[in-house]
Amino acid sequence: MAPSRLDFRIDAQASGSQARAATFRTLHGPVETPIFMPVGTQAAVRAQSPQSLVAAGSQVLLANTYHLLLRPGAEVFRRMGGIHRFMNWPGPVLTDSGGYQIFSLPHSREVTEEGALFQSYVDGRTVRLSPELSIETQVAIGSDIMMVLDQCVSAVADRATARAAVDLTHRWAARSLDARGESPQSLFGIVQGALFADLRRESVLCLSAMPFDGLAIGGLAVGEGRDERQDVCEQTAEQMPRDRPRYLMGVGTPLDLLEAVHRGLDMFDCILPTALGERGGVFTSRGYLQLRRGVHKHADEALDPACSCPTCRHYSRAYLHHLTKTDEALGWQLLGQHNLHFYHRLMREIRQSILDDTFASLYTLRRRQLEERDLDNPSSPPRARPARTRALGGYEVHVAREGFASIRHVASGEVMHARTPPMVEAESLYVEQSGLAQRLKLGPAESASDAPPLVLWDVGLGAGANAMAAIRCYEQTAALHPVRALDIISFENDLDSLRLAFAHRHHFPYLRHSAPAGLLGSGRWRSSTGAGLSWRLVEGDVFETLGEVMPRPDLVFYDLFSGRTHAGAWTLSSFRRLFEAVGARDAELFTYTASTAARVAMLGAGFLVATGRATDDKPESTIAFTPSALDHGKARRHDLLGADWLVRWERSGARYPSDLPEADRGAFEGAIRRHEQFRGLRPGVERATQDLKALRGLFGPVDRARSQEELEDAIRRGAAGEEP
Repeated sequence: MAPSRLDFRIDAQASGSQARAATFRTLHGPVETPIFMPVGTQAAVRAQSPQSLVAAGSQVLLANTYHLLLRPGAEVFRRMGGIHRFMNWPGPVLTDSGGYQIFSLPHSREVTEEGALFQSYVDGRTVRLSPELSIETQVAIGSDIMMVLDQCVSAVADRATARAAVDLTHRWAARSLDARGESPQSLFGIVQGALFADLRRESVLCLSAMPFDGLAIGGLAVGEGRDERQDVCEQTAEQMPRDRPRYLMGVGTPLDLLEAVHRGLDMFDCILPTALGERGGVFTSRGYLQLRRGVHKHADEALDPACSCPTCRHYSRAYLHHLTKTDEALGWQLLGQHNLHFYHRLMREIRQSILDDTFASLYTLRRRQLEERDLDNPSSPPRARPARTRALGGYEVHVAREGFASIRHVASGEVMHARTPPMVEAESLYVEQSGLAQRLKLGPAESASDAPPLVLWDVGLGAGANAMAAIRCYEQTAALHPVRALDIISFENDLDSLRLAFAHRHHFPYLRHSAPAGLLGSGRWRSSTGAGLSWRLVEGDVFETLGEVMPRPDLVFYDLFSGRTHAGAWTLSSFRRLFEAVGARDAELFTYTASTAARVAMLGAGFLVATGRATDDKPESTIAFTPSALDHGKARRHDLLGADWLVRWERSGARYPSDLPEADRGAFEGAIRRHEQFRGLRPGVERATQDLKALRGLFGPVDRARSQEELEDAIRRGAAGEEP
């Protein structure tokens, strides 16, 4: 790869994280990372002067080629000597190419091989923005860092759309490099690929082979959830060149930035600091505040007692509340100024912690603080109102563009089955992948009266799709073959999602069956066509009730909300409880996630773990099973996580379960490396049980302290096949 024009240098790398502090040099001075870049779309950061930006700690500003091409136009910058003199800004400037702005105009543009054809919002003329015109305009603007023209698509786009966008982005990237010529300005490539890990990997490899001065991750914050975004960042960053800056475009909140730095990214931009300030929103050491709330009307204290910005030094919350309520521009200016100070101070703290190698403790502390909301004035629950037609409790009906309906968790925004109809996903990931129909069929020498029933634990009933898919499978199989009995046991602590979906059965046709009505009415349902099919509800906290439920399962469909909404569902403690509840059964577990944190928690709990089939938006799901399933041969049809996954895990920012004490991390890493499935062996059940028993014994109750010597001793004995 050609030398970078930026003279990029890594100053420090954090222990136990991919976070790094670096320095690079632009045409207008040095830049220290991690860095947040305020967005000055039209050669101005909204409601902020260049002087106030310098005072806030801004190093680099971002401007937008699409908007500046239309007004004032490239010729103005040529005559004025570039954007720095034009806007009186002394520091570096990065110009976005306009790809995202073109994406945001889906009804008034046409994308072809030549470029993007659109109508100017300034004067109505038709403009074709090609890679060559984008670079020509950025050269005229005189930015320090230019971005290639890319085709941005929704993060949740289908694979064919994402594939086409990646290919076109790569061809445009090569043309952008040619168009730069001998200009001393730096140029970054943009990685695309939506939520498809293989497309992102391919994009990184292609762009890394070109002489770019840095790479950016594009196409995020456009439809995906936070967990999905973090997964893409982690997977993509670890493949990007180490000796170049890594830029995450258009993201996001202070917490988003902290998480992205943890995953190895260096540069960020977002409109949030000023956009939220316009609407009365501010980030503080006391949590996120909304100044429109009446509780601030008489508050004579500073906005943030831990901040020394001009807003916090000179103005009370009461005055800022007044400015916000009256829509005075000064309020926007002052709140935006504070938010920018907050962002830049966070970046400085992160950088210093990396240099001091204390990032791990800062990450733990700030992650918790940045999730808080107004600690001084916590909001009261709203008065009860009649439920909206399409809402119940904390859920609402969500109808996708494709026409199918799902249930949305209102507080987090997470949607059950966001991109695939509920029954399609249930049948593919759970029913088909588990081979349920084949398991139900009786063998030649078996009879229905003698064969033991198949027991299915449906952990996370939700809107009932997985259980109803199993019921449908049973009824269809029983119509053609002799079958054994099927006992379905669903676990759920909040039935509002099922009640809401059942009330809107025209949107959820799979619930037009006697089973959901029976379950909601009495907690039990048995098929009237025979005694072979039953469904039972276990209400309450899943992990408090698991150990009390009999019979033990042959299959587990694990479909609780993601860690963003239900963090406790994906911890080491939770999977340990599930493993213990399953007992000695040769059981298999199927779940939609493929996250590293969830998989390592399963391994730590005693499960063996394999890759499952792809979903519409992810290349893999996850299958876990007990050691006795391995002995009985049921696991042989699955692909166990192997050495390649272990290497990725060791480099991951999510190596440890969230509830693992920091003091136990070294022992946990050793235990995972010694895990049976990573030895390349095919042991019998006795050997597997000994090793996994030792692994489980190592972590007892998660809250019980153990000395380092005890932990290491447990590992040694487990490796030798001894009882811990």
